[in-house]
Amino acid sequence: MRPSARPRRTRRAAEAPDRAWQRMLSGRRLNILDPSPLDIEIRDIAHGLARVSRWNGQTTGDWPFSVAQHSLLVEALMPAITSAPTPMESLAALLHDAPEYVVGDLISPFKAAIGESYKSVEHRLEAAIFLRFSVPADPSGARKAAIKAADRIAAHLEATARAGFTPAEADAIFGRPAIEPERFAPLLTPWPTGEAADRFLARFEALEAGTAAV
Repeated sequence: MRPSARPRRTRRAAEAPDRAWQRMLSGRRLNILDPSPLDIEIRDIAHGLARVSRWNGQTTGDWPFSVAQHSLLVEALMPAITSAPTPMESLAALLHDAPEYVVGDLISPFKAAIGESYKSVEHRLEAAIFLRFSVPADPSGARKAAIKAADRIAAHLEATARAGFTPAEADAIFGRPAIEPERFAPLLTPWPTGEAADRFLARFEALEAGTAAV
C-alpha cells in the first residue's frame, strides 16, 4: 500500500513569516510583539476592554463584568490609597490593564502557569500605551504600588459582589480592604458593553485634559 501523500506547502506559505499583528477597528495594524505607540488608539482600547470579561466570565448580572468597568473602579479607588492622586496618576490607574484589549484578561493562576512569556508581551504593550499617552516613567515604583493596592481592593469587591467568593475567601486571597464597600456599589453592577466603553472613554478624556476632579 502506498503511503498517503503529504500536503505540499506552497513557496509563498513556506516563506511567509508568522503574523504578529492584529488589525484594529480604527484601521491600525498593531504588532503585538513589537508594538508601536503610533498604532495605539484610545477608542480601540475602550472598545476592546468593554468586551473583555473579568473572572473568565464567571460573574453574576445581565452583562459580563468588563475590564473597562474594572479599570474605572480601580481609578475610583485611588483616593483611598493616595489621598490626592494627580490626573496623571489617575490616568495611569485607568490604563493599568489597557494591554488586555490585545491579550485578553487571564486569571492570575493561568498567568502564573504561563510565566514570563505572557508578562513580556504585556509589559511591552504597557510601555507603548504609556508612551502613546505621555504617562511618565515611575522609577520609584510608588505609583505602581498604589495602583496595585487599588487593584487588590477592586478584586476583593468584585469577588464578593459578582464572582461568588465568600468574604473569608476574598480576605485570604486579596486582603481585607479598609474601605466602605457601599460607596462603590454603583461601580459593581455590570454595564452594557456600549455603556462601559463610553464611560471609559469619557473618563480618559477628562483625565487627559486634566480637568477631572480626582
